Amino acid sequence: MVAETTTFPIDLIKTRLQLHGLDIIREQGPLGLYKGLSPAITRHLFYTPTRIVGYEHLRNVVSADNGPTIYHWQGFCWWNLWLLGSALQFIASPADLVKVRMQADGQMVSQGLQPRYSGTFDAFNKIVQAEGIQGLWKGVFPNIQRAFLVNMGELACYDHAKQFVIRSRIAEDNVYAHTLASIMSGLAATSLSCPADVVKTRMMNQAAKKEGKVLYSSSYDCLVKTVKFEGMRALWKGFFPTWARLGPWQFVFWVSYEKFRKFAGLSSF
Repeated sequence: MVAETTTFPIDLIKTRLQLHGLDIIREQGPLGLYKGLSPAITRHLFYTPTRIVGYEHLRNVVSADNGPTIYHWQGFCWWNLWLLGSALQFIASPADLVKVRMQADGQMVSQGLQPRYSGTFDAFNKIVQAEGIQGLWKGVFPNIQRAFLVNMGELACYDHAKQFVIRSRIAEDNVYAHTLASIMSGLAATSLSCPADVVKTRMMNQAAKKEGKVLYSSSYDCLVKTVKFEGMRALWKGFFPTWARLGPWQFVFWVSYEKFRKFAGLSSF
């Protein structure tokens, strides 16, 4: 919750950039930077603790017998992270969709239009009424792809980077090692996930019109049209705001998480 709330304004800027719109504080005031915060926190209350604990448990199971060899880690990263991230993201996807829709609503307000949703529960209710229960899982496949790539960058990279820093005696297992590892994991997660994040954001934001037409018929169609009309660079649209968000998010989360573990008498992650 601390990491998500601290970096949420940057996440909103990233979403607006990916949807071709950015003029927030002048038109909506400082509170406009927190549009969609409640579904974002709802998602992370379930998603983040489960994936962190799940990753650590699977890591310990994999390395229990022979230690974390390179072969163990390669198999672990590609298969267990995919399974864990996919399952959790599938469950959390409706909250992510509502967050994206509410973040995008601010652009409608700046154009003099009424926002689609008045709040989180209103968004859930209207989406189900207009698009059916399956509408809550719109964009779930690019969301799952993004979750896998982010988990690779965040969890696996942080884990490896921290161990490298400690083994190389760059720093002890303290806040300095945690900070260096969180910086590397933020950059890795951003580089890996940005294209999937662009597709996910656009798929989730589009709501079916009255005649049932949508701009993108599938994730693949969204990918093709984005590249065709905007070029390959469009897949990394919002890269720097994404990095600016994931970097501080990683720092706040990992440093606070490691501190909480220490206070609770648990070993370092």
